[in-house]
Amino acid sequence: MFTLESVVPWGRSFDEYQRMFALSNDDLARGRILGCGDGPASFNAEAASRGARVVSCDPLYQFTAAAIGDRIEATSPVVLEQTRLNADTFVWDHVGSLEELARRRRAAMTTFLEDYNRPSRRSSYVTGALPFLPFDDDAFTLALSSHFLFLYSDHFDELFHIDAVLELCRVAADVRVFPLLTLGSRRSPFVEPVMDALARRGFHPTIELVAYEFQRGGNEMMRVSRQ
Repeated sequence: MFTLESVVPWGRSFDEYQRMFALSNDDLARGRILGCGDGPASFNAEAASRGARVVSCDPLYQFTAAAIGDRIEATSPVVLEQTRLNADTFVWDHVGSLEELARRRRAAMTTFLEDYNRPSRRSSYVTGALPFLPFDDDAFTLALSSHFLFLYSDHFDELFHIDAVLELCRVAADVRVFPLLTLGSRRSPFVEPVMDALARRGFHPTIELVAYEFQRGGNEMMRVSRQ
């Protein structure tokens, strides 16, 4: 089973975000977007080049680009080895091979590091961590959480997940979380408790199919709106 001892920096691209979160051109154009837990993803850099207004928030951003780069170098072999050992739990239709996966992830993280290191772009990367974000109520039109909530269910408990999603709902009227699987490619046991907690508080959580699947069975996102 795919296991990691802690949360690791592992960046995904704009194209992947677009498919994971069913992002339309209207989504990208209609207001400020929060990428919560983006880590070294290139989504912010690529979205900004398309005219979107994105703020990424992650505890990783307390560190310099050089320090983040060192962390990536240290942890990437671990992630790739776990992927190799559990290759049958992934869908290789769009990636093709472990080597291609490594190339794509490296490209995304290089784009992130270059953007992060630009003084003019530094304000787009804010140090912060769930379940308490350093933003005002309704600061964003859309909040995205990629490969953190639910994925690390062995590291963070049910209450953390409930508090974290509620916090995302505080800062944005439209919240999307992907995937709903754990690192071991099992459906997180916290999906239903989170949805129940949201519904009790007047939110409208749904689960939607998306046009992205790398973890086998991982083609669903949670979407939360206000009723």
